[in-house]
Amino acid sequence: MTKLFGTDGMRAVAGEFPLDYGSVYTLGGALIRLLKAQGFIPQVLIGRDTRESGVWLEKALFHGIRDEGGEPISAGVIPTSAVSYLTRDYSISAGVVISASHNPFQDNGIKIFTSQGMKISEQWETILEDAIRDARVDVEPAEIPIDPAPSFRSIYVDFLKSRFTPGHTQRRLKVVIDCSNGASSAFASEILIDLGFETQAIGCSPNGRNINLGCGSLYPEILARMVKESGADMGIAYDGDADRALWVDERGRILNGDHTLYVLSEHMQDKGQLSRDTVVATIMSNMGLEVALKTRGLNLYRSSVGDKYVLEDMLKLGSNLGGEQSGHTILLDDCPTGDGMLTSIKMLEAMVASETTLSELVSGYKEFPQVLQNVRVSRKEELSLFPEITNAMDRVLDKLGDSGRLNVRYSGTEPVARIMVEGPDQDEIEKHAQSIAAAIAQHLGE
Repeated sequence: MTKLFGTDGMRAVAGEFPLDYGSVYTLGGALIRLLKAQGFIPQVLIGRDTRESGVWLEKALFHGIRDEGGEPISAGVIPTSAVSYLTRDYSISAGVVISASHNPFQDNGIKIFTSQGMKISEQWETILEDAIRDARVDVEPAEIPIDPAPSFRSIYVDFLKSRFTPGHTQRRLKVVIDCSNGASSAFASEILIDLGFETQAIGCSPNGRNINLGCGSLYPEILARMVKESGADMGIAYDGDADRALWVDERGRILNGDHTLYVLSEHMQDKGQLSRDTVVATIMSNMGLEVALKTRGLNLYRSSVGDKYVLEDMLKLGSNLGGEQSGHTILLDDCPTGDGMLTSIKMLEAMVASETTLSELVSGYKEFPQVLQNVRVSRKEELSLFPEITNAMDRVLDKLGDSGRLNVRYSGTEPVARIMVEGPDQDEIEKHAQSIAAAIAQHLGE
């Protein structure tokens, strides 16, 4: 049976199972029953991104929670990480975010956090999935007035601003930000300006349908051009729910989450704040990061793909810095989930402290050539069941030897097979990726 929850919550086209009104209503009620059964106060904090479907999905969730005797509290449009932080620090039994992150506006999703601000366990996911599948009720949508509590916004903004340690530089840094017409649109400029940065913003006019549309962390090319043209010191690109961030240096070069881990590990090491001399990344992180960290006496531990797996391994190892190449960065001393704006503040803090440019900060990290290729699939069957696919992979591994890496996996949130190949020659690894992609497309493609 196909799981409804992936590595980053439940996602689908809004209005279709399991994100139709009745299913979300059922989910709200099932969550309250689960909280009561576990001895929690039936109180749930709810936040959402800027998608137009988020309005009625929040009402469906409120409807189900109230009918089961629970108390829903709305934080309104707010980043995913804010719900994680607020749920934990204000002892709320659970937090729910209505967002499909970097997906187009037609999609939406639901992420659920425990009272500790962490994603719920697979056991809880299974209980909620069973409730949704077993539901046999035809729910009539209710007109439920929802008034977001304004205090949550100011509490979160104050928290972020408190995480910045000013430096001694006399130069005011100029930053261009792309909010992806998403949840950071009403936050990022205000925070950075208040911290003293000259800030120019794009992608901050959400209309319910333009989230992630040719902007944000998926499309940083426009941002890169603006950084160069305006002479800015840094560009920051958020995704729709602002739980991740990517960068552009002053030369217009686009940087990813591996660069983040490299810069912040050095910054935290210099301040004596890096726990266990260990950084947690994933199997997708570049080999160059591992080499660069080793030169500073630091260890790189690789987890499975998905920020919840990164967090699990951070807790196991006692590490306080981890993240993904895609831009999720977890600063565990501050928040148990990725927070793009928090990461931005810490990256700017590192620049201020070093009194140097972003390109200089990342100069000690040399990326190995890497190819990432996606293949849309009709189903997610075990790849080992198809000899043509496994043979293609074996041929690539033989050619790479010890000088490269191969990883082929299914996305946890989309009907996609992801192929990652690293090696010394760009042309060769592109051919390797294409050969595997062709085999997957032939047997599992749409």
